[in-house]
Amino acid sequence: MDRLLNALCGDSASEATRESFRQRIVQDAMNDVEVEIEVEDHPNMPMEIPGMGGSVGMINLSDIMGKAFGGQNRKRRKLKVPDAWDKLVDEESEKRLDQDDVARVALQNAETNGIVFLDEIDKIAVSDVRGGSVSREGVQRDLLPLIEGTTVATKYGPMKTDHVLFIASGAFHVAKPSDMLPELQGRLPIRVELAALTEADFRAILSDTRANLVTQYRALLATEEVTVEMAEDAIGEVAQIAAQVNESVENIGARRLQTVMEKLLEELSFEAEDRKGETVTIDAAYVRERLSGLASNTDLSKYIL
Repeated sequence: MDRLLNALCGDSASEATRESFRQRIVQDAMNDVEVEIEVEDHPNMPMEIPGMGGSVGMINLSDIMGKAFGGQNRKRRKLKVPDAWDKLVDEESEKRLDQDDVARVALQNAETNGIVFLDEIDKIAVSDVRGGSVSREGVQRDLLPLIEGTTVATKYGPMKTDHVLFIASGAFHVAKPSDMLPELQGRLPIRVELAALTEADFRAILSDTRANLVTQYRALLATEEVTVEMAEDAIGEVAQIAAQVNESVENIGARRLQTVMEKLLEELSFEAEDRKGETVTIDAAYVRERLSGLASNTDLSKYIL
């Protein structure tokens, strides 16, 4: 706070003046004011040391050079007061933190509370005897010691995976869980099959989630000064069509909503520049008119992204 006050009112300001500025900062009354402060210069000069693997990873040459020559370079920057506050807080926090203690606590926390999520595990399942099966089987064998428990070398030090929770998931449309190596199946003993998303689930995704697709498209078209109002029955119609297409073509889950919404607003997106200032209300009839072909045609390859 003192560094920020010095930049705003100077070192020679009276205590009453400094207190006045302090109260205005706390009350967010100076969020639009620009201030010039001196901050550390962190040029991005990452470099990967070849041949060292995961034990080293990326090294920031600017950190090395700064320590070797007695500190970091500093430069003056103009920032808004909230940004300057965040920057100064980060600098002061970094000075007070012992990086060795941070790395030690982080490693300990990762070893005891870590969760590793292996997505698309079905892509390495061997479902045939073609040439690619050898490499996929090799990946499975590489995973065995990690899941069973081993010590992995990281740039922060050795980390044990004995108590790390491994969760694997996959669609398994082509391969089956039994196509994986028996040893890997044994190390993933709990198997759960998830139910497909229903129309009610799609409706909830479009209505209840934060930054849902409806909100995103409304904000996107607002940049062209087009106001979009989507009625509840329109959201229900979109959810119904998404569930129907998933059942009849291929179940790709919630990603189907992106395809349906893109098709629904395709024409409006192209015409948005010529419709500035308009308010477009989307109801169930509008959805059925735009998506009738998508819902009725079973050959939907050209609509699937």
